[in-house]
Amino acid sequence: MKVQREYHYDSAHRLPNVPEGHKCGRLHGHTYVLTVVVEGSVQPNGFVMDFADLDPSVEAVLDDLDHHYLNEVPGLENPTVEVQLEWMWGILSATLPLAELRLREGLSNEASFDGN
Repeated sequence: MKVQREYHYDSAHRLPNVPEGHKCGRLHGHTYVLTVVVEGSVQPNGFVMDFADLDPSVEAVLDDLDHHYLNEVPGLENPTVEVQLEWMWGILSATLPLAELRLREGLSNEASFDGN
């Protein structure tokens, strides 16, 4: 069974590897929506995992991202959605039974990562 919880953060960034003149090469910001999906068996208490038990791990990661300039975060020098997902997976998979991470940037753009 899979269960998921949604988190939000706001950050500024610029993408250093886009062609000259590309709008994302300029400093700008986004509201991000992170969906954390964990997987496991339903335990005797009725949960795969209590939603609130996700918070300490996820919030520790978001503390480094929310209202920060992402390019200054070690490992996020090129903070595309894809790079952010791989970076978060590397941290969160150590403490959570992750099945998938999804990251929505603004209203229209989203990527997902399942560790592969």
